[in-house]
Formats: sequence, C-alpha cells, structure tokens
Amino acid sequence: MKPQDIIAGKSSLWIFGYGSLVWKPDFKYKRSKVGYIEGYKRRFWHGDNFHRGNDELPGRVVTLIEDDDASTWGVAFEVTGSQVEESLKYLNVRETVCGGYVTKMVDFFPEGEGQSPVQALVYIATCDNPLYLGPASPEEIGAQIAMCRGKTGHNLEYLLRLAEFMRSSCPHVEDLHLFSIEAAALTMVSYLLAAQ
Repeated sequence: MKPQDIIAGKSSLWIFGYGSLVWKPDFKYKRSKVGYIEGYKRRFWHGDNFHRGNDELPGRVVTLIEDDDASTWGVAFEVTGSQVEESLKYLNVRETVCGGYVTKMVDFFPEGEGQSPVQALVYIATCDNPLYLGPASPEEIGAQIAMCRGKTGHNLEYLLRLAEFMRSSCPHVEDLHLFSIEAAALTMVSYLLAAQ
C-alpha cells in the first residue's frame, strides 16, 4: 500500500512512530500523543546500512513483527493540510527508500482515560526485505549495535534514545526485548573501553 493511496482526499493523518520517530520526527506536525498499537511487537531485527550502519557493518533498528498477543508503545503524530504531503515525502525517503519499509494503517490507542482510537499510518520492514536480519540473541544484537555507525550517527545512540523514551514516557511498560539489548550493548561498550 502506498502512502499516496492512503491519504487520497484526507486533510489530516496520524503517523505512528515506534523507533527513531519517537524522539526525532523531523517533520512538522499539529500534535502528538503517546500510546500503543495492538497485534505487533517491536524487534531489533532490521538491518540499516545507511542511517545507523554501512554495507560492511549494518546497524540494527526496530521493525514490527505480527503477534496477536502483543502491543507496541510509541508516539502518533497528527499532520494536517500541507503537512500531510510534506511529511509523507520526507518519510518516503527516510523509511522506504533508505530503509526498505512498507506502510500499513493500524488502530492507534492514545494513552489516557476516555481516548478513542484513531487510524494511523505505520512503516514496517518485512522479512522479504534484503536488509531484514531476523532474530538473534540480545548479546549478539547488543554487540552489533555497539560496533555500528552510519550517516545519522552511532547505532548505540538509537538504542539508548529509544530505551530512554520508554522509561520516561511509558514507565509502566516493560519492554524486555529492548531493555535486554540495551544491557548487552552497554556491557559490550564497557568491555571495549576497558580494552583500550
């Protein structure tokens, strides 16, 4: 599904971020809300040879894996008017051309009492993508993240900022996958620093 098909005739759109978008949307938006989507779990199973890695050492970034019993917390951004087209042009390059993500519409549930769900656009890297790396142990993923750097910065920054977002904005949510990889990456960094 192409973003252009989704927005035909719409004057506003919600975009759900669950990775770097939670701290660095880099597009103009009307408002944002913390909340979650159901039926997906966040995993560091996607390779990145541009933003957080390179062809020799691809970094690891998050994608969503279907899981009926799971939910993923993040931020949804409402874009309106000219922001709709501008944000989609930007995200098409950031997520689709450079990242290999596809788009879907999902129900987003804002945090808080009496909040109604809204339809939101989400970018997902699928397993048929050439950059898809798949599962590995937290230690393997953490070590890979500790070693990689791309045009946007160090892969470790991506991991630590996502973990910080979860702790500060969603303190009631225990993301074991994220936090176990964070611990493994920080252990690897301490070994690297001690070896110098």
